Amino acid sequence: MRAIVVKEPGSIALVDRPDPEQPPTGWVAVDISHVGICGTDYHIYEGKHPFLQYPRVIGHELSGVVAADAAGWNKGARVVINPYIACGECHACLRGKPNCCMRIGVLGVHRDGGLCERINIPAGNLIAADGLDQAEAATVEFLAIGAHAVRRSAMTSADRVLVVGAGPIGLGAALFARLRGAEVDLLDASADRLALISERFGFAATHVVADGAAALLAVTGGNGFDVVFDATGSAGAMQTSFGYVAHGGTLVLVGVTPADVTFNDAEFHKREMSLLGSRNATAEDFQTVVAALKSGAIDYRKLITHKTSLEGLPESIAAWAADRSQVIKAMVDVAP
Repeated sequence: MRAIVVKEPGSIALVDRPDPEQPPTGWVAVDISHVGICGTDYHIYEGKHPFLQYPRVIGHELSGVVAADAAGWNKGARVVINPYIACGECHACLRGKPNCCMRIGVLGVHRDGGLCERINIPAGNLIAADGLDQAEAATVEFLAIGAHAVRRSAMTSADRVLVVGAGPIGLGAALFARLRGAEVDLLDASADRLALISERFGFAATHVVADGAAALLAVTGGNGFDVVFDATGSAGAMQTSFGYVAHGGTLVLVGVTPADVTFNDAEFHKREMSLLGSRNATAEDFQTVVAALKSGAIDYRKLITHKTSLEGLPESIAAWAADRSQVIKAMVDVAP
C-alpha cells in the first residue's frame, strides 16, 4: 500500500509498504479516505516534535471505511478514527480518562499513523460517521480537542472568553465556546490569520498580540476574561496568558510545550485562578463534534482551505509549513 513517511526532519516521501496484517480480535481494518494535516505533522516534518522517533508514518485526523466485518462493525461503515490508543489498564484509564492514559500511543506520533491506504484500529476507537462527508469526518478529531477543552473549563454563556492562538485547535475551542453562548475574543500574532478567521466564521472581536496586553484588557474594562484558552504551544505566550484571566477566572492550557512555564504565585492566588491542562479528547467529545457537524452548527467547508493528494503531499506540506497564515485546515484525499 502507499504511505507517507517522514524519514527524518525535512525529508518526507510517498513509499510502498506492506499491507497491514489481519487485525487481531477486537480490532478493525479501515480503508483511509481523508486525512487532515495537523500542527503536529508540521512539527514532525520540521524536526520540532519532542516525543518522536523517525522514520514515522504521520497522520492522525482520519476518516475511512470499514474494510471487513469485525468486532461489531460492518464492512462499508463510514467511521471517524479516535487516534489515541489507550492501554485500558492504567490509573487514568480505570478512572475513565483514556485521553491521558499513562501509556498512550497516539497514531502518527508514538506509532505509525494514518497517511496510508489501510490501518488496523481497536474497535473502541471508531466513531460512526453516518451522514458525514468523508472530508467532513476528517475534521472531527481536531475539533474534538477544542470541544474537550471547552467541556473541561465548565464555562457558561455568562462567561467572556479569550482564545489565545487562532490556529485550528484554538479555532475549535472558539467555535464550541460560542456554541455554549459565550462572547468570544481571539488573540493571535498574525493579523492575516485573524482576518481569515473573522471572514469565514464571523468572530468580530479579534486582537493582534503586537497591540499589547493593556489594549486587550481594556475591552473588558480592565477586568480580564472569565475563561482563557491558550492554544499556542509557546511557553512565552502561555506565561503571558496568566495575566489575561479575571479574578475568579480559569486558564486552560490546550497547547503543549516541552519548556517550563512559570507564573507569579501571589498574583495567581489573589485572583483565585483555576489552572487546567487539556489533553486530546474522549469519545464523548468526538460525539459532540459529530452532532455539531450534522446539525449544521459548524460548516466544515469553511474549515478546509487547502487540498492535496497522497502524491502531492510531500511538495505541498513544505509550502504550507513555510507559511501557515492562510491555512486553516489542509486536507489529503487518500483515494488513488
